[in-house]
Amino acid sequence: MMLYIVIFFLLVSVYLYCLLGGADFGAGIIELTASGESRDRTRVLVTRAMAPIWEANHMWLIIAVVILFNGFPSVYSQIATSLSIPLVLMLIGIVLRGCAFTFRHYDAVKDFSQEIYSRIFSYSSLIVTFFFGLIIGSLVSGRITTTPVDFIDGYVNPWLNLFSISTGIFLCCLFSFIASVYLIGDTVDKEIRTEFIKKSKWANLAALISGGLVFLASWVENNGFVHLFFTNIVSVIFIIAATISLPSLWKALKSGSIWRPRVIAGGELFCIIGAFYAAYFPVIVVVKHGENITLLNSAAPEITLNYLGWSLLAGSLIIFPILFYLIKIFKFKTED
Repeated sequence: MMLYIVIFFLLVSVYLYCLLGGADFGAGIIELTASGESRDRTRVLVTRAMAPIWEANHMWLIIAVVILFNGFPSVYSQIATSLSIPLVLMLIGIVLRGCAFTFRHYDAVKDFSQEIYSRIFSYSSLIVTFFFGLIIGSLVSGRITTTPVDFIDGYVNPWLNLFSISTGIFLCCLFSFIASVYLIGDTVDKEIRTEFIKKSKWANLAALISGGLVFLASWVENNGFVHLFFTNIVSVIFIIAATISLPSLWKALKSGSIWRPRVIAGGELFCIIGAFYAAYFPVIVVVKHGENITLLNSAAPEITLNYLGWSLLAGSLIIFPILFYLIKIFKFKTED
């Protein structure tokens, strides 16, 4: 029983990191695509929207890592070993991104360095998102091996492939879409709202195209993703639900509502992640030769899971109310 409680918190933490942290990463990517006066307006809007709560979003990644380290050590060790290169690059991007955002927002001196900070923030947002998606794709690419024959086989081939790269591109487009929808509700300026509605539509189109590339890459490399995805009824239902919700999203955006588009976009993200989970659960790492590593065959001893599960349950009673209060103070009142 406690094993499934721990798994539940792991999946929830990953989803919330994609939803909340993904919106922040996507905002940085959107900055990268803006130019001229639009770039300045975008930077002001992104800074105002992110500043109160951006530091809290990495909490979900930390929780996921702690759960893997303690509850599923085999999964943690295999990921940290086989995907050490993209993991390090992702972490470097997270550090650079956080430092750049802090300095450009809080630096008392306003000079050309603000432009440098903004560029670092935007490019590192793209880097972090791309490698995050690449890592997710690598886990199910079927290229990870527990008995590598050389450095390339053990540390490069697991992630340097078409499927993993296309997954990274897809996540960049998806996070940009989530961010553009969320940023629409952070301004009352009609011109900016119209601009971001257009950005959200373009980002949505890019996500659809890049999602198709993921399936195409899977078919080309014959890694089994396409077959597992379309033969799983739950995955198919999730994707159908995400697709048919799009008209409701565009209608909500035109209505001027703030939270309805966000809820629908968050639901679409849930469906996409849910479709992925459903296709592979409980597998976490698809191994090239040998038995796949799952959340069931890699679980820690029962006593460890008990302590971890109760800690997560107790912690959630503290974390979720505080997080809601934080958002209520800095977001709800601002938008009223």
